[in-house]
Amino acid sequence: MSRYSAAEIESKWQEAWNKSGVFTASHKTDRPKYYVLEMFPYPSGRIHMGHVRNYTMGDVIARYKISTGHNVLHPMGWDAFGMPAENAAMAIGGHPKTWTYDNIADMRGQMKPLGLSIDWSREFATCDPEYYGQQQALFLDMLESGLVYRKNAVVNWDPVDMTVLANEQVIDGKGWRSGADVERRELTQWFFKISDMAEELLDALDGLENWPAKVRLMQENWIGKSRGLEFSFDRTDGGDPITVYTTRPDTLMGASFVGISPDHPIARQLEAENPEVAEFVAKCRKGGTTEEALEKAEKLGFDTGLTVKHPLDPNWELPVWIANFILMDYGTGAIFACPAHDQRDLDFCRKYDLPVRDTFLSLDDPKPVESEAFVPPKTEKVKWLDHFAGLDVATGQEAVDTTIDLAEQQGWGKGVTNFRLRDWGLSRQRYWGCPIPVVHCDACGVVPEKKENLPVRLPDDVSFDIPGNPLDRHPTWRDCACPSCGAPAKRETDTMDTFVDSSWYFARFTAPRADTPTDLAEAEYWMNVDQYIGGIEHAILHLLYSRFFARAMHITGHLPQKAIEPFDALFTQGMVTHEIYQTRDANGRPVYHLPEDVTDGKLPDGSEVEIIPSAKMSKSKKNVVDPVSIISAYGADTARWFVLSDSPPERDVEWTAAGAEAAHKHLGRVYRIANDIAGSDTAPQADDETLLRDMHKAINDVTLGIESFGFNAAIARLYAFTNTLAKSKAGKAAKLQAARTLAQLMSPMTPHLSEELWARLGGEGLITTAPWPVADPAMLIDDTVTLPIQINGKRRAEISVPKDMPKDEVEKTALAIDAVQKALDGAAPKKIIVVPGRIVNVVV
Repeated sequence: MSRYSAAEIESKWQEAWNKSGVFTASHKTDRPKYYVLEMFPYPSGRIHMGHVRNYTMGDVIARYKISTGHNVLHPMGWDAFGMPAENAAMAIGGHPKTWTYDNIADMRGQMKPLGLSIDWSREFATCDPEYYGQQQALFLDMLESGLVYRKNAVVNWDPVDMTVLANEQVIDGKGWRSGADVERRELTQWFFKISDMAEELLDALDGLENWPAKVRLMQENWIGKSRGLEFSFDRTDGGDPITVYTTRPDTLMGASFVGISPDHPIARQLEAENPEVAEFVAKCRKGGTTEEALEKAEKLGFDTGLTVKHPLDPNWELPVWIANFILMDYGTGAIFACPAHDQRDLDFCRKYDLPVRDTFLSLDDPKPVESEAFVPPKTEKVKWLDHFAGLDVATGQEAVDTTIDLAEQQGWGKGVTNFRLRDWGLSRQRYWGCPIPVVHCDACGVVPEKKENLPVRLPDDVSFDIPGNPLDRHPTWRDCACPSCGAPAKRETDTMDTFVDSSWYFARFTAPRADTPTDLAEAEYWMNVDQYIGGIEHAILHLLYSRFFARAMHITGHLPQKAIEPFDALFTQGMVTHEIYQTRDANGRPVYHLPEDVTDGKLPDGSEVEIIPSAKMSKSKKNVVDPVSIISAYGADTARWFVLSDSPPERDVEWTAAGAEAAHKHLGRVYRIANDIAGSDTAPQADDETLLRDMHKAINDVTLGIESFGFNAAIARLYAFTNTLAKSKAGKAAKLQAARTLAQLMSPMTPHLSEELWARLGGEGLITTAPWPVADPAMLIDDTVTLPIQINGKRRAEISVPKDMPKDEVEKTALAIDAVQKALDGAAPKKIIVVPGRIVNVVV
């Protein structure tokens, strides 16, 4: 084969890898293990360039670790439950199961041509009964250990999809799938007790040194530890006191009103008695329950007519308002408002004409609050107007600490540590999810299913012609016998949040066919995940839930102690982007066009398109590039090389046709260079050492690049080394050694081409299992140095001299250079300045 043919080469070597079983992982103690894992995909039906980049990064690490003598586990699975499958079944007919497994088959077929070093024998989908049956067993063990419970809770309810939504599934107060206005609804829900581990999950972040700092900070903020004051306001009517929790008790003298949640017990009591209150809280419940949704929503309030006494002045009475922005599940569901120093409270007070009292002023600009609340950092000193502990000038944090100490000394309040992190509600009112393995019996109550009856399988004979959960109206599945007393009972028809499915899959990969959730011996060997790779969009919930699950699995005996932090290192990659091409319809609305339909900024009919710069690839905006067509046109190695070479992997990379073409041309050039070397026949040359010295430098630089996720830097070094090899006048033996090394250094990025070159250049066995080249430290030290020569301040030439050459010898060598001789024109130089190892200045 005289020309580079990616299609021919790639199919050939994929077949060789399959036949050799080189990527099949097994428990071996003669080599150190290495577990590399990318976040597994949802089977939408098509892979995209984001998939290519994500899995290629993991593949580079896996292949490199194989070459460095590690026993590598690199598995693949599918995050397969969820609403999209049900939506598809409702939209196009058919069954979510069929849609999902068809998509998995399609995506597997699209991914395999990439030549990924995946152990496909460990593949599973979370909708496999073998997987979710073990998830049900985990649930029962966690229930027995007190890590799962059931209670009434106010949830986000999508009235169109007729299901509970997690907070992150509510966008601008609407359901992320249906677009319907989300309502608050009280339902009986199942919860994981993640809040019990809040302190531990927070403290352990300090030990995750190989995680991005921004991810640790995002988790820290989500857990949200805060220390504040809990105290009560006595009601003037003699009713139950209203207990509040505040992180700014220092502003108590600026209190304007006491606010309670629409779901507070007092609000519920008033709702039952007063139609106006009932109407108001019903309106409040039409909004979402997320902090974001409540912040963006219009601030609504209802004056209950109740009043309370200020704890520091019994003659000072404050009104009690129901406010839509107060969450019942944070603190006590009640607050005191200090509008001068909280913008939300200020907006509310201005709307309802409530008083605004300043408690402190800026030292630099001591003016009263008007339209903007004065909210300085807690570390900034301020001038106190009215602090009951007698503070004059102090920081907010000093004032908070002083207030808590004073309240505890005087007995009217206590310091309390709270966490923003709430317990994880896992109930979802939908069919396509893991059934919760409990039964409801009139006599026995809630009864766990027996493990010997697992998995509780989803029924296949369901329909989606009526909104809501098909399990609720499936009597032959729903109706069952109580596992405890045998009486007629009903199954739980809620299924589990899909975050549950992805919170332990990393552990299941260590023994995917085990009859228990994990095989402890395999988990002890393979865990932890040495390198985890995925998108920053999963930096909070998926990773936090996985950390919780790992601890829960240790408590229930399914993971060893060392695995309670399951991911030793984490890397979050950037997106693959592309320009958006659009025109406008008659109404001025954008019409999007696929990249393949645009040439030189024009459509086939000659009309010009509007080009929007680099944006995340989106099917709706049609700025997507089909990896399958790229592989067909250029080969998988070109796609892999391009997505790794263009920018640092943590940043976005913009896909361009010109970039892909350039990558393909370079690989073709490497192929030709290696072919020429394999067919040449030259004796050793004086240039051999120069080539081999650069080869060892390339080994060093590429190795460091791969180990530090600097793939683009490693590829830049490979470009340079390719140029050195192409221009070298070395003999065949040196060139063969250098070309084989080039193939090895490229092999994690371009495995197919590298295997072909390795074979052509006489390498033994597969390059995949060949030992990684090691740089000779002696060859990394330069014996010579290149010095630029400046004549009258302008660079005119350069010389290469031994590093230890004396100054006078450097001067003589510099003066002999043609450019210097020409400038001197027979005269002596006025001055020569030699800076050792740096530069030679000649003044003429």
